[in-house]
Amino acid sequence: MGNLLFAASVLIIAGLLFWPRWGALDRWRAARRLEARERQEDALKHILKCEVNGQVPSMNSVAGALQIRNDTAAELLADMERRGLVSHDRGRLRLRQSGRELALHVVRAHRLWESYLAEQTGVAESEWHHRAERQEHLLSPADADALAARLGHPVRDPHGDTIPIVGEDLKADVGQPLNAAPLDLPVVIEHIEDEPEAVFAQLSAQGLRPGMKAYVFEKNPERIRFWADGREHVLAPTLANNISVALLPNLQAQDLFDEEYLSRLQMGQRGTVLGLTAACRGAERRRLLDLGFVPGSTVEVEMVSPGGDPTAYRVRGTLIALRREQAGLIRITTAEDTSP
Repeated sequence: MGNLLFAASVLIIAGLLFWPRWGALDRWRAARRLEARERQEDALKHILKCEVNGQVPSMNSVAGALQIRNDTAAELLADMERRGLVSHDRGRLRLRQSGRELALHVVRAHRLWESYLAEQTGVAESEWHHRAERQEHLLSPADADALAARLGHPVRDPHGDTIPIVGEDLKADVGQPLNAAPLDLPVVIEHIEDEPEAVFAQLSAQGLRPGMKAYVFEKNPERIRFWADGREHVLAPTLANNISVALLPNLQAQDLFDEEYLSRLQMGQRGTVLGLTAACRGAERRRLLDLGFVPGSTVEVEMVSPGGDPTAYRVRGTLIALRREQAGLIRITTAEDTSP
């Protein structure tokens, strides 16, 4: 009896270890293969971004981008060269056609997945990049095409990056850093860099998004003060360097300062909705639109909580309570007080 139990135990352990596909050994090997593929694709992505932005990729830059040792990066690049993905043309690291196509797919998959998380889910913004970094290696080209169709073929991701079109090259980053913008000239935020994550988290915490209009009114070595979407923001120059902007020649700084937001309405005041700001997106944007905060709707302050937040607004015959930060996402034009 004891021998039978021992034999059965050995068989069970062997099955757990060596069963094809489901055994621990096969799963460990699969995980190692996926890790190696992810590292290879991350290196291709880094080289592609360097090339399109006029930078020179190198073994050292790959090691820095992937946070690996130089000797590990050297082994990785040597393997990629054997696979026909990269070459060292006259000593310079370059993508070969197959490597370029794979890098473009990974970038496209990443930006599409971030767009999906932003527009179709309630996932926190701080999680978008991290989750897309994983998912970009799992989406096939067919999966990416299906996702693009589901999202309506977006041309930019939530950070303002161009989503590559199949068969076309990746476009270079555009715009100038916010800390290089001229004083008192309106600009539009075109891109917010999502790396490093700690910096992006600080920018997100201030509610900064691509599409927001702004103007800088103070710059010094310690800080940059600027106006965006109805309120003042203050950033260190190193943080502002991660925001790319473009000039808005047909606007004046006063035009942006005079913009009105629902959060500024007082008791007895009413306004007409002009639209939602660029900072409002995804599930929150759909909810506000469903509640009736669409262009042309009349909104009136009907009740303010004792602490001043939230505030109850009447819109399209319905009483809706919004927090101040939510009301700050709704642009309005005010009307005269019509209460008795």
